[in-house]
Amino acid sequence: MQRIGEDEQLLEKIMLVIPGFRGYKAKEQRRQADKIVRDYVSARLQDARNMLQDVYAIVAENKASEASQPIDRLMAILDRVSEKVHHASYGYAGFFDATKIDEDDLDRMIGFDTQLVDGAKGLAQRVQAFKDEVQAGNFDNLEAYESELRKTVEGFETSFDQRKDVIEGVEVG
Repeated sequence: MQRIGEDEQLLEKIMLVIPGFRGYKAKEQRRQADKIVRDYVSARLQDARNMLQDVYAIVAENKASEASQPIDRLMAILDRVSEKVHHASYGYAGFFDATKIDEDDLDRMIGFDTQLVDGAKGLAQRVQAFKDEVQAGNFDNLEAYESELRKTVEGFETSFDQRKDVIEGVEVG
């Protein structure tokens, strides 16, 4: 009984954050739900990337190019991950076309989606904090911020890849 409550809370959390998301239970809504989640996540990643562009410009104006190069590489990684999320295939036939899908698989999808939504929002917040520091003229922690953000983006990509593996691994019953 506790698990059902937790799963419903995760679904409600996503529904509050992403307008139009209704979940994956109804067969005809699965592809649309996936697109809504991925579009939201991709947009947050692009927000983070755009803020990093601002950081890069400020750092390039105020520091040697060696300090801006890691930020440039981070933007490239973020671009790659954002595109991966945005353009992921809709072709997960086992998940999207199945009339009946195991509740555990649906719950895992909601769990991954919650993790991705929270991860994308958290990343954008971290980049905003980085931007605030740089705009305030604090260049002391550039390496630490860049390193933390790179690890966060790489972890986010791993989570997205695991989500894809779950979808592709669904057995239709």
